[in-house]
Amino acid sequence: MKNLILGGVRSGKSRLAERLAIRSGLPVTYIATATAQDEVMQARIAAHCAHRPAHWKLVEEPLQLASVLERHAAPGRCLLVDCLTLWLTNLLLAENTTLLDTERKALLDRLPLLPGEIILVSNETNMGVIPPGELSRRYCDEAGSLHQTLARCCDRVILTVAGLPHVLKGEPVDE
Repeated sequence: MKNLILGGVRSGKSRLAERLAIRSGLPVTYIATATAQDEVMQARIAAHCAHRPAHWKLVEEPLQLASVLERHAAPGRCLLVDCLTLWLTNLLLAENTTLLDTERKALLDRLPLLPGEIILVSNETNMGVIPPGELSRRYCDEAGSLHQTLARCCDRVILTVAGLPHVLKGEPVDE
Protein backbone atom coordinates (compact mmCIF):
# COMPACT_ATOMS: atom_id res chain seq x y z
CA MET A 1 0.00 0.00 0.00
CA LYS A 2 1.20 3.49 -0.88
CA ASN A 3 0.30 6.30 1.55
CA LEU A 4 0.74 10.05 1.10
CA ILE A 5 0.45 12.13 4.27
CA LEU A 6 0.24 15.88 3.79
CA GLY A 7 0.03 18.66 6.35
CA GLY A 8 1.46 21.97 7.44
CA VAL A 9 4.41 22.52 9.73
CA ARG A 10 3.76 20.89 13.13
CA SER A 11 0.45 19.44 11.93
CA GLY A 12 1.18 15.94 13.24
CA LYS A 13 1.92 14.36 9.87
CA SER A 14 5.21 12.77 10.94
CA ARG A 15 3.70 11.36 14.12
CA LEU A 16 0.81 9.92 12.11
CA ALA A 17 3.26 8.37 9.64
CA GLU A 18 5.20 6.80 12.50
CA ARG A 19 1.97 5.40 14.02
CA LEU A 20 0.99 3.88 10.68
CA ALA A 21 4.45 2.36 10.27
CA ILE A 22 4.27 0.82 13.76
CA ARG A 23 0.73 -0.47 13.15
CA SER A 24 1.86 -2.15 9.93
CA GLY A 25 3.72 -4.66 12.11
CA LEU A 26 6.45 -4.78 9.46
CA PRO A 27 10.16 -4.03 9.77
CA VAL A 28 10.55 -0.30 9.09
CA THR A 29 13.19 1.60 7.17
CA TYR A 30 13.02 5.35 7.80
CA ILE A 31 14.30 7.37 4.85
CA ALA A 32 15.29 10.86 5.93
CA THR A 33 15.76 13.58 3.32
CA ALA A 34 16.70 16.45 5.66
CA THR A 35 20.16 17.92 5.85
CA ALA A 36 21.32 19.53 9.10
CA GLN A 37 22.54 22.83 7.71
CA ASP A 38 21.87 24.95 10.81
CA GLU A 39 21.11 24.62 14.52
CA VAL A 40 17.35 24.77 14.01
CA MET A 41 17.39 21.85 11.56
CA GLN A 42 19.78 19.94 13.81
CA ALA A 43 17.29 20.32 16.68
CA ARG A 44 14.34 19.27 14.50
CA ILE A 45 16.21 16.20 13.27
CA ALA A 46 17.17 15.28 16.83
CA ALA A 47 13.52 15.58 17.92
CA HIS A 48 12.40 13.32 15.09
CA CYS A 49 15.08 10.77 15.99
CA ALA A 50 13.98 10.76 19.63
CA HIS A 51 10.40 9.83 18.64
CA ARG A 52 11.33 6.92 16.39
CA PRO A 53 11.77 3.38 17.66
CA ALA A 54 15.47 2.60 18.00
CA HIS A 55 15.20 -0.67 16.06
CA TRP A 56 14.09 1.06 12.86
CA LYS A 57 16.70 1.15 10.13
CA LEU A 58 17.69 4.67 9.08
CA VAL A 59 18.76 5.73 5.59
CA GLU A 60 19.70 9.36 4.98
CA GLU A 61 19.35 10.44 1.36
CA PRO A 62 18.73 14.06 0.41
CA LEU A 63 18.62 13.64 -3.40
CA GLN A 64 18.38 10.15 -4.91
CA LEU A 65 15.12 9.04 -3.32
CA ALA A 66 13.92 6.73 -6.10
CA SER A 67 17.11 4.67 -5.98
CA VAL A 68 16.90 4.31 -2.20
CA LEU A 69 13.24 3.29 -2.36
CA GLU A 70 14.00 0.73 -5.04
CA ARG A 71 16.92 -0.67 -3.04
CA HIS A 72 14.97 -1.05 0.21
CA ALA A 73 11.40 -1.82 -0.88
CA ALA A 74 10.38 -5.44 -0.43
CA PRO A 75 7.29 -7.46 0.37
CA GLY A 76 6.83 -7.54 4.12
CA ARG A 77 8.71 -4.24 4.69
CA CYS A 78 7.57 -0.70 5.43
CA LEU A 79 9.41 2.34 4.11
CA LEU A 80 8.68 5.73 5.66
CA VAL A 81 9.96 8.78 3.75
CA ASP A 82 10.11 12.04 5.68
CA CYS A 83 9.88 14.40 3.92
CA LEU A 84 9.24 15.00 0.25
CA THR A 85 9.26 18.79 0.43
CA LEU A 86 12.73 18.76 2.00
CA TRP A 87 13.80 16.42 -0.81
CA LEU A 88 12.25 18.84 -3.31
CA THR A 89 14.09 21.76 -1.71
CA ASN A 90 17.39 19.88 -1.93
CA LEU A 91 16.78 19.27 -5.62
CA LEU A 92 15.78 22.87 -6.33
CA LEU A 93 18.98 24.11 -4.68
CA ALA A 94 21.26 21.55 -6.35
CA GLU A 95 23.94 22.88 -8.68
CA ASN A 96 22.85 20.39 -11.35
CA THR A 97 19.74 22.08 -12.77
CA THR A 98 18.48 18.89 -14.48
CA LEU A 99 18.55 16.86 -11.25
CA LEU A 100 15.02 17.90 -10.19
CA ASP A 101 13.41 16.67 -13.41
CA THR A 102 15.47 13.47 -13.46
CA GLU A 103 14.84 12.52 -9.82
CA ARG A 104 11.16 13.51 -9.89
CA LYS A 105 10.59 11.36 -12.98
CA ALA A 106 12.48 8.46 -11.41
CA LEU A 107 10.32 8.63 -8.28
CA LEU A 108 7.06 8.83 -10.19
CA ASP A 109 8.07 6.02 -12.57
CA ARG A 110 9.28 3.62 -9.87
CA LEU A 111 6.86 4.25 -7.00
CA PRO A 112 3.86 2.39 -8.49
CA LEU A 113 6.04 -0.71 -9.05
CA LEU A 114 7.54 -0.94 -5.57
CA PRO A 115 6.46 -3.76 -3.26
CA GLY A 116 5.64 -3.45 0.44
CA GLU A 117 4.14 -0.63 2.47
CA ILE A 118 5.32 2.88 1.61
CA ILE A 119 4.48 6.00 3.62
CA LEU A 120 5.38 9.36 2.12
CA VAL A 121 5.28 12.51 4.27
CA SER A 122 5.17 15.99 2.75
CA ASN A 123 4.34 19.57 3.69
CA GLU A 124 1.22 21.04 2.15
CA THR A 125 2.47 24.49 1.22
CA ASN A 126 -0.22 25.78 -1.11
CA MET A 127 -2.97 26.84 1.28
CA GLY A 128 -1.79 30.40 1.86
CA VAL A 129 -0.68 33.46 -0.01
CA ILE A 130 1.47 33.25 -3.11
CA PRO A 131 5.10 33.86 -2.09
CA PRO A 132 6.77 36.94 -3.61
CA GLY A 133 10.12 35.40 -4.60
CA GLU A 134 10.74 33.44 -7.79
CA LEU A 135 12.31 30.45 -6.00
CA SER A 136 9.51 30.34 -3.42
CA ARG A 137 6.85 30.40 -6.14
CA ARG A 138 8.65 27.67 -8.07
CA TYR A 139 8.91 25.57 -4.89
CA CYS A 140 5.16 25.88 -4.27
CA ASP A 141 4.36 25.08 -7.90
CA GLU A 142 6.65 22.04 -7.90
CA ALA A 143 5.27 20.80 -4.55
CA GLY A 144 1.69 21.19 -5.74
CA SER A 145 2.40 19.33 -8.96
CA LEU A 146 4.28 16.56 -7.14
CA HIS A 147 1.48 16.13 -4.58
CA GLN A 148 -1.21 15.93 -7.26
CA THR A 149 0.68 13.28 -9.20
CA LEU A 150 1.51 11.26 -6.07
CA ALA A 151 -2.09 11.47 -4.86
CA ARG A 152 -3.24 9.81 -8.07
CA CYS A 153 -0.85 6.86 -7.67
CA CYS A 154 -1.18 6.38 -3.89
CA ASP A 155 -3.81 4.11 -2.36
CA ARG A 156 -4.43 6.46 0.56
CA VAL A 157 -3.99 10.23 0.89
CA ILE A 158 -4.34 11.93 4.28
CA LEU A 159 -4.33 15.62 5.15
CA THR A 160 -3.28 16.19 8.76
CA VAL A 161 -4.54 19.31 10.51
CA ALA A 162 -4.01 20.04 14.23
CA GLY A 163 -2.97 16.43 14.76
CA LEU A 164 -6.17 15.11 13.20
CA PRO A 165 -6.02 12.93 10.07
CA HIS A 166 -8.52 13.73 7.32
CA VAL A 167 -8.58 10.91 4.78
CA LEU A 168 -8.94 12.34 1.29
CA LYS A 169 -8.60 9.03 -0.52
CA GLY A 170 -8.62 5.40 0.57
CA GLU A 171 -9.22 3.54 3.82
CA PRO A 172 -9.92 5.36 7.09
CA VAL A 173 -7.16 5.66 9.69
CA ASP A 174 -7.79 3.69 12.89
CA GLU A 175 -7.43 6.01 15.84
